[in-house]
Amino acid sequence: MPPKLPISLPAPLSLKFIKEACKSCDLQRARHMFDQIPQPDLRTWTVLISAYTQLLSAAKAWATLGDIVKAKEVHDDAIRFGFHSDTLLGNALIDMYAKCKCVEDVRRVFDGMRVKDVISWTSLSSCYVTYGLPRQGLEEFREMMLNGVRPNVVTVSSILPACSELKTLNSGREIHGFVVKNEMGENLFVCSALVSMYASCLSIRHAQLVFDNMSRRDVVLWNVILTAYFSNKECEKGLELFYQMRNEDVKLNDASWNAVICGCVQNGKTELALEMLGQMQDLGFKPNQITITSVLPACTSLESLRTGKEIHGYIYRHLFIKDLTTTTALVFIMSIEPTAAAWGALLSACRVHRNMELAKIAAKKLFEIEPHNPGNYVLLSNIFSTANLWEEASEIRKLMSDRGIIKEPGCSWV
Repeated sequence: MPPKLPISLPAPLSLKFIKEACKSCDLQRARHMFDQIPQPDLRTWTVLISAYTQLLSAAKAWATLGDIVKAKEVHDDAIRFGFHSDTLLGNALIDMYAKCKCVEDVRRVFDGMRVKDVISWTSLSSCYVTYGLPRQGLEEFREMMLNGVRPNVVTVSSILPACSELKTLNSGREIHGFVVKNEMGENLFVCSALVSMYASCLSIRHAQLVFDNMSRRDVVLWNVILTAYFSNKECEKGLELFYQMRNEDVKLNDASWNAVICGCVQNGKTELALEMLGQMQDLGFKPNQITITSVLPACTSLESLRTGKEIHGYIYRHLFIKDLTTTTALVFIMSIEPTAAAWGALLSACRVHRNMELAKIAAKKLFEIEPHNPGNYVLLSNIFSTANLWEEASEIRKLMSDRGIIKEPGCSWV
């Protein structure tokens, strides 16, 4: 504990000590010295508030960068400075931890706040929904209502995806009722979430009603209802809506084209999907990874090796490196009849790119096609060993032993 300042210390000297403590990032000492002053003047308050503002700025900065180590340092400073229970800073810390994907820390900060406003509750419930805990998100939303905190449009638009994920139509309707009662029906974010919710709950008629009641619609809302029709196997209505968008000069974006291409493939209209891909490029839109992934099954269905190779070339030219192994494998495998050689080449590629999940798939196929080839087992075991997955590597060796397979020189895919 820092030594106490004399109560009779002149104000300018107290201010000087507090400034020095703040400059040296010793926020605990600065706060302690501030508390020793019986009647702090305006300048002293300003210095303390400045330190508080710096904490807020730091929380936002590390949230943007997703740096969990620095994020925890900011939180520790807030606790030492005595600001951790402050609502404004607490909300910033919740946002910081949420962007760092630290759900438990979000909960810890929330529980430590004395006063929780609509931002606090919205951030908590939204964090749960974003990171795959929709049920907990809905529970916090209900708890928020029970605590007398009124949800705003951000709260509603962020909690409706939980209803979509859980397929809880009744909960979605309740929230829709709240939207109507509180005159939020013209908000584009809320309406987009409502349309998506009804579509996910297989209530396309209600999704269309929400869409029709909107006095203004942006391309995002159009895309949501477009996707809704395709996902509910109403391909013709989806195509009709897409043509309507073009006739009404709705400014299409990549998501619009991806929705219709993917929708065509899912509903068996593979030739039309490839035709749409051509139109997309003719109008100046560049296919992205979502487009490529969506259109690949069309090449399989039409047994179009040439188109598959063209797409393969496009992947390389546009440097889709992040998912290159998977995408290349999909083109290769779906364009030709899979053989042991094809699966073996893929398994070797997985070793280079350290893709464990795809390696397991390729090895499983190889074990079916060539159950007595020791090279396949050895290669998968080596892939696991390289990734320090010793238990998995040991299991493959044990599998070889159980099946009576003995490694022979020169029988590896390497």
